[in-house]
Amino acid sequence: MNFIADRLKRIKPSMTVGINVKANALRAEGKDVLVLAAGEPDFDTPINIRKAASDAMEDGQTRYVPGKGTPALQKAIQSKFLKDNNLNYDLDEIIVGVGGKHIIYNAMMATINPNDEVIIPAPFWVSYPDIVLLAEGKPIVVKCPENQNFKITADQLENSITDKTKWLMLNSPSNPTGSLYSKKELKELAEVLLKYPQVLIMSDDIYEKIIYDNLEFNTLAAIEPKLKDRCLTLNGVSKAYCMTGWRLGYCGAPKEIIAAMNKIQSQSTTSTSSISMAAAVEAINGPQEFIKDHNDAFLRRRDLVVSLLNNIDGLSCLTPEGAFYVYPSCEGVIGKKTPDGNRISNDEEFMNYLLDSEGIAGVHGAAFGLSPYFRLSYATSDEILTDACKRIKRACEKLK
Repeated sequence: MNFIADRLKRIKPSMTVGINVKANALRAEGKDVLVLAAGEPDFDTPINIRKAASDAMEDGQTRYVPGKGTPALQKAIQSKFLKDNNLNYDLDEIIVGVGGKHIIYNAMMATINPNDEVIIPAPFWVSYPDIVLLAEGKPIVVKCPENQNFKITADQLENSITDKTKWLMLNSPSNPTGSLYSKKELKELAEVLLKYPQVLIMSDDIYEKIIYDNLEFNTLAAIEPKLKDRCLTLNGVSKAYCMTGWRLGYCGAPKEIIAAMNKIQSQSTTSTSSISMAAAVEAINGPQEFIKDHNDAFLRRRDLVVSLLNNIDGLSCLTPEGAFYVYPSCEGVIGKKTPDGNRISNDEEFMNYLLDSEGIAGVHGAAFGLSPYFRLSYATSDEILTDACKRIKRACEKLK
């Protein structure tokens, strides 16, 4: 007898989570594995944020809280949007969830009807299409090649919109590529979107504060205010504030969408932890200087990894503009044979080879919708990154 819902046949488990679990299991067995698959900073949550959580517990802030966020947190988010993004959201246009993924899930479940289409530029974060499928929508994947710096163009967008299009998903800086949409590029996309009033836009800004080379972050609702009433602007505390385990994301969006998301949340998680909310208030309102220090370290690591990878025969790597991932091409090793005589026919087989032969755990490009590439996180020490690149070079030199 089958007890499992048919909807689960539409999706697969998160590939990034699965690879991370597998790599850590190999580590637990005593194998020498360098895990570069996880999307989280290696820095501890800053002490002032941890203290705010501790103080909240001591003050008895351990009871139920409003699902949309405590008043203090909602006001902090409101101020953040205005100060950082020039976006003015009323409090009934803001909601807090159990991480950014939860915000996306609630938004899709609240708005998508069967066979509604969602345009997803590839490479994409692995959960986007599966969340759409769970909501009975149809992902429309638009491949954005390396010569476009992995970004969707206005022409591609216009050619993908139909009368069934419900959403466009944008992620800048991008996971997995680190690509950043410029103001000009967003304006060009906005010109297209203004023609199609039925299309909502999800702007996933989770890596907003992790940007390099004096580049400027922009978000679509601020670039084109006429689109604000169709934009869901997503953010959270996980990446910039090193709070991945605290599980808190948030967004600003039209109040009818927020109300629908809150309705779903009221029957599922209700809210994230009251302690996480107290910590997030301090994260958003408190000192921000440490972010630059962290970004300086990420920048150094980025340059190190890009340089080392580009010196490996068969690999090539663009320089990311934000986030903490590289997305190198492995096209030059496809078709080669391993020392065991196995032919590498795609990026997944290449990553399996790296894991088996040298203990390097990364994520193959097919998981993000564009091959032949792979993603490595450089949110770890210089020593580990140098060792990892040496191992990758050694593995590639063994191929024939």
